[in-house]
Amino acid sequence: MKTLLDQAQLQITLHRLAHQLVENHLDFSNTAIIGLQPRGVWFSDRIIKLLETVSSNTRILYGKLDITFYRDDLYKEDALQEPAQTDISFGLDNKRVVLIDDVLHTGRTIRAAMDALLDFGRPKEIALMTLVDRRFSRELPIQPDYVGFSVDTLFEQKVKVFWKEKDGNDEVVLV
Repeated sequence: MKTLLDQAQLQITLHRLAHQLVENHLDFSNTAIIGLQPRGVWFSDRIIKLLETVSSNTRILYGKLDITFYRDDLYKEDALQEPAQTDISFGLDNKRVVLIDDVLHTGRTIRAAMDALLDFGRPKEIALMTLVDRRFSRELPIQPDYVGFSVDTLFEQKVKVFWKEKDGNDEVVLV
């Protein structure tokens, strides 16, 4: 196991990403932040807290999206995946949407997320923020707009993101 980002490096990365969002979205009046269930939500929760502090805006549209039934691998290892909860209480018509997920690997999760988003309206644009981009393992032509850390990995390696709120510590590791 190799540490890619320790707690201090992760905090710096989160702050940088939040500032990039503020630079590109200013007052967030026409922007919605959508965290992908399950692990992207831990990341998006942190980003939202930082945005509220950095931008002095406490009215950022924030939702959580479950993509279970939009996936092309719904049945993993002969077992049906258990869905999480979707919580989007606003329409996405003509909004600038920022999808947030922890690790971008093949791109299939993001493809499913874009399909699921259309049930909530037609966004003006969709951007992608990922904490870790596994650059050379993409199966679909999907690239992040905001990247915390890029890493080159072998296909059989895994990137694990640990969040203090769920796992007891903040760390990104390569297994």
